[in-house]
Amino acid sequence: MFENNKITKLFKIQYPIIQGGMAGVSESILVSAVSNAGGLGLIGSGYASPSWLEQEIKKTKQLTDKPYGVNLLMQNSKVEELIKVIIKEKVPIVFTGGGNPLPIMPYLKKARIKVVPVVSMARLAKKMEDNGADAVVVEGLESGGHIGENTTFCLIPQAKKLINIPLIAAGGIFDGKTLAAALILGADGVQMGTRFLAATECQAHENYKKAIIDSSDENITVLAKFTGHPVRVIKNKVSEDFKKIEEKNPFPEEVNSERFAGSKVGASGNIDLAILLCGICAGGINETKNCKEIIEEIVADAKKTLNEGTNLLQ
Repeated sequence: MFENNKITKLFKIQYPIIQGGMAGVSESILVSAVSNAGGLGLIGSGYASPSWLEQEIKKTKQLTDKPYGVNLLMQNSKVEELIKVIIKEKVPIVFTGGGNPLPIMPYLKKARIKVVPVVSMARLAKKMEDNGADAVVVEGLESGGHIGENTTFCLIPQAKKLINIPLIAAGGIFDGKTLAAALILGADGVQMGTRFLAATECQAHENYKKAIIDSSDENITVLAKFTGHPVRVIKNKVSEDFKKIEEKNPFPEEVNSERFAGSKVGASGNIDLAILLCGICAGGINETKNCKEIIEEIVADAKKTLNEGTNLLQ
């Protein structure tokens, strides 16, 4: 089914499924498990140090001989040092998010690294193509973490009209039906974060995974709208406390943006003490499975859904 797919050809992977670069949880074990299962795993560097990233890259290389990548958060003040590590370790693919990647793209391209920016507007997808991006991710507001204002459903066809490079859809995609929908709308592949948060290999605390499984669309909310960088999370004590801070009309500078760059649950497992990044699709996730099971189930269901859709039109 995916032999001639633009994403599988570009990244040399089996399935056009990319694991979102979730800071705090996208570490070598999860990344290698996704890559070994036929998808593309991404190390989420977030606000991490260069030494941490180098260590995780080396661990990933030990755990898989399949393609993998790194997600760079452009807000990290050490991004230049992280790029030096990426080039030194010959990372094949870099996804970027949380800021403008255009200044760093020439350095990555010169090192023959494939560059894939994550954007929240169709216009920006075109701009990334014009500046040499190898592919682009359009991410709808359904996603977890930092979000834009457009939906995945609307973004895909709008971006597809503007670009010729491979298009990856993100936001609200978690099973075979949502993968099929993205492909029908014009995406060449998908990126999923929340679904892999609940993977067996994910290093997130089990209580965090349980919170995802127990969630519905009604207990997932958006914080920090006043900063211009809203964040989608699971409701808990921390989120409710933060809502009270928002009511006081603080300046955006009063909020430490690093709080929203990853979800670290302490050893105690108290999920009320952490910002729990999560997409709206959590309401459709009912159990933890390993990455191989997740990917194979999604692919099989997508094939079935697409075949059934074809039959309906006959």
